[in-house]
Amino acid sequence: MLDILAITTPIFLLIAIGYLAIAGRIITREQVQGVGIFVMYCALPALVIRALTQNPLEEVFTPQYLLAYGLGSLAVFGLGLLLTLAWQRQPLSNGAIQALGMAAANSGFIGYPVAAMVLGSPAAVFLALNMLIENLLIIPAALILAELGNQSGAGLAETLRQTARRLGRNPVLIGLLIGVVIAVSGVPVPGPLARTIDMLASAAGPAALFVIGASLFRLQVKGLLGDVAQIVTGKLILHPLAVLGVFLLMPEMDPTLLTGALLFACAPMISVYPLFGQRFGMGGVGAAALMVATLFSFVTLSVTIGLLHLAGLLPP
Repeated sequence: MLDILAITTPIFLLIAIGYLAIAGRIITREQVQGVGIFVMYCALPALVIRALTQNPLEEVFTPQYLLAYGLGSLAVFGLGLLLTLAWQRQPLSNGAIQALGMAAANSGFIGYPVAAMVLGSPAAVFLALNMLIENLLIIPAALILAELGNQSGAGLAETLRQTARRLGRNPVLIGLLIGVVIAVSGVPVPGPLARTIDMLASAAGPAALFVIGASLFRLQVKGLLGDVAQIVTGKLILHPLAVLGVFLLMPEMDPTLLTGALLFACAPMISVYPLFGQRFGMGGVGAAALMVATLFSFVTLSVTIGLLHLAGLLPP
């Protein structure tokens, strides 16, 4: 319990610093937006590039894990999209962002530290695999659908053209393309450039959490509770259950792969989730959902670790 609290406490402290900075008028909302732009256009693409190039793809490629975790994440993504469109009658862009919050875990800042504490060195492999799934599958799918939703009213050809143009300027997808090219080519990144990428990537988490805290100041929760409850329930409960279900259906399931997948799936959504939402008018929902999910993930992670221990799936 205390080990998990030690991991989540710095996250809340960084969020609190952002909140107090704007509440104390140390920083303005315009300046906070500038920090958010830095994260979205500089730090986050560097984080994606680093995640895809830290380890050779052939060393971490585990088809069973990619298939099970990927299918479980896609199932929850599809469910979130369906609930938002068919039940809540919200636009496609809103549905895509809500589905993203339900299906993309905070693998780097919460999932990995918890998995490293429980499993040791295999956690680094699971981190790389999850980054592949999130950055090559879930995040691009959400951004493409959200961009399509923003082009309502135009013809199909015009919608596709405008969406392709917007996606071509999306910094996350640009970083994704660069990372994949480097990883596949096997060309080593020069030392000074690698250190620059690492410095920018290391700034993504703290800066994003600072922006989240500032976004929570005077946030009007009224009208957001339904969206927040759906996103948090989907991320902390449905996502782990979906991943577990797919793993149990697979032949010759590796217990270590299952354990790692569940620990990552129980983490809250990615820390830059509100910044994605902000691009499509859902920054407030994203910030509130991340705050609530991060708080309750302490419970879900603790319960999951306890159940894994009782099932004999944890190393001694």
